Amino acid sequence: MSEILNMEEEIVRMLKTVYDPEIPVNIYDLGLIYDVDIDDDKNVTITMTLTAPNCPAADFILEDVRFKIGSIKDVNNVIVNLTFEPEWNRDMLSEEAKLELGLL
Repeated sequence: MSEILNMEEEIVRMLKTVYDPEIPVNIYDLGLIYDVDIDDDKNVTITMTLTAPNCPAADFILEDVRFKIGSIKDVNNVIVNLTFEPEWNRDMLSEEAKLELGLL
């Protein structure tokens, strides 16, 4: 169990290194990550959204997530599911992100 917990912590750490090139806040603090699931075979499924359905950086962001999570030791496969339900809104920002963006 602690092995999965350590992997979850590492996944969050890596997600915090992924940025939308148009916004100076990482995707985790932006609230774009809805779910991280690790199965018994250490396959990781990330369910996430984007700030807008027509985000011009979508391919870059999704590929960056796949690459960075896939680089974690012991992760077998990475599946990134993109959803727009629920639709992202500013209430999903972390306090840190709100501060960074001048919304506090």
